[in-house]
Amino acid sequence: MRQKNPSAYDQAMRYLAVITMLVLVMAQPVAAQSFKPDYDAGYAAYTKNDYATALRHLKPLAKQGDAKAQRWLGAMYLHGYGVTKDYKEAARWYRKAAEQGDAAAQVNLAIMYAEGTGVSEDDEKAVEWFERAAESGDASAQANLGLMIAAGEGVRQDEEAGVAWLRKAAEQGNALAQFN
Repeated sequence: MRQKNPSAYDQAMRYLAVITMLVLVMAQPVAAQSFKPDYDAGYAAYTKNDYATALRHLKPLAKQGDAKAQRWLGAMYLHGYGVTKDYKEAARWYRKAAEQGDAAAQVNLAIMYAEGTGVSEDDEKAVEWFERAAESGDASAQANLGLMIAAGEGVRQDEEAGVAWLRKAAEQGNALAQFN
C-alpha cells in the first residue's frame, strides 16, 4: 500500500537504496577492468603457495612472452601447483623461456630431456640445453654438463672437458660439482 505523503525518512531511504544500487552496478565492471597482471605479485603469491593468485598474474604475462613468467608457469605445470600436473605443458612453457635465454628454464628443460619427462628422452638435447645455460654461467648446468660429458652421455666422452665444467661449477659453490 502506498502512502500519500512519504516521510522525509522514507524518501531518504529510497534515495540511498537507488544510489547504493548504482554504485554497485557501476563498480563491478571497473573492478573487473582494473586487474593488471604483475610479475612481482605473481611470484610473491607463488612463494606463499597461493597458486590461484600466482596463476592469475603469471599466465597472462607468460602468454605475452615474459620469460620469467613462462618459467614459473612451467614449474606450476611440472608440479601440479594450482593446475593439473602436465609434463608436456611444463616442457612447452620451459622451452618458451629457454629459447629466450632464461638459464633456469634451460636447466629445467635439459633435465626433462635427460629424464624423458614430458618429452622424449634425448641426452643430446639435454646436453644442448645444459650447454646453453652453462655458457651463461649457471653452476647447476655446468655441473650437469660436466657429468654428461665425462660419462659420454649425449656427446662424445671427454673426461678432461667434463672435469673442466665441473671445476667451473665447483668454484661457484655447487655441491654436486664439488662432490664429483
